[in-house]
Amino acid sequence: MQRLTTPFGFQSTAAEVARGIDLSGKRILITGGAAGIGLETARVLARAGAEITLAVRRPEAGKPVAEELRRAIGNSAIEVRQLDISDLRSVRSFVSDWAGPLHVLINNAGIMAVPELERSSQGFELQFGTNYLGHFALTLGLHRYLAAANGARVVSVSSSGHFFSPVIFDDLGFDFVPYTPIGAYGQSKSAAALLSVGITQQWSSDGILSNALNPGAIATGLQKHTGGLKTPPERRKTPEQGAATTILLAASPLLDGISGRYFEDCNEAEKVARRPTDFTGGYAAYALDPDNAARLWDVSRRLIKEASK
Repeated sequence: MQRLTTPFGFQSTAAEVARGIDLSGKRILITGGAAGIGLETARVLARAGAEITLAVRRPEAGKPVAEELRRAIGNSAIEVRQLDISDLRSVRSFVSDWAGPLHVLINNAGIMAVPELERSSQGFELQFGTNYLGHFALTLGLHRYLAAANGARVVSVSSSGHFFSPVIFDDLGFDFVPYTPIGAYGQSKSAAALLSVGITQQWSSDGILSNALNPGAIATGLQKHTGGLKTPPERRKTPEQGAATTILLAASPLLDGISGRYFEDCNEAEKVARRPTDFTGGYAAYALDPDNAARLWDVSRRLIKEASK
């Protein structure tokens, strides 16, 4: 399979990637779309004419953001809905209130490096439950609406942090393996990448495409537990640059027919044999392994089924 490259790169902005793209009539859902790169993603997609839903944990914080977007862009089709992606009850409630085709789902919300082992409302390790399992449940719940769009895309925001751990299938909740903040983060981001492979395996006949991405190092609230970015200044991005790869996967015709892959800097990433220490990127084979993806899909379905009892 030939690696996909584009005219864009590390310094490209989301607005540059979206130039000339008309998203009129498209409905797009973004989790965590009221801050960080999610906000820039929403801004650019709304400017291209899409109908945007910002799914946020605190609507009282998201509503002023949506109002400012509507005013600045002149697109009135921007709404805010409550969603705590870490709580499967909230996910089920959100899904039950959705109606009509969904053209793009962007699984963007996330947390990073929670200092101590914490658990979600259903007892899952919090980073796995937030960054991956809640998004899996949301995606699964919205399947029929994605299928109804006839060519939907699901975009999952992973990270170079996936290098710090594969999915530990025998101990997802760190009941035996000692918990480390970055190890748990790594597992959740490997799972996020595998979600796109799983969607490709399971739903390609529905015309649903899915890819994952590493947005790069962007200074946002995500690093509140890490003391800020550790990445060298020359490898850091602005939010406008950080959202560029998301926009590419969500809206660019360059990705027509492309699914189950991992991107960074607006190009398909290359597989590496060991974790890089120079911040150059790439992806680990376990993060796109088809057997891992199939196993994770089955395990995840069982977990959310058991949690709903």
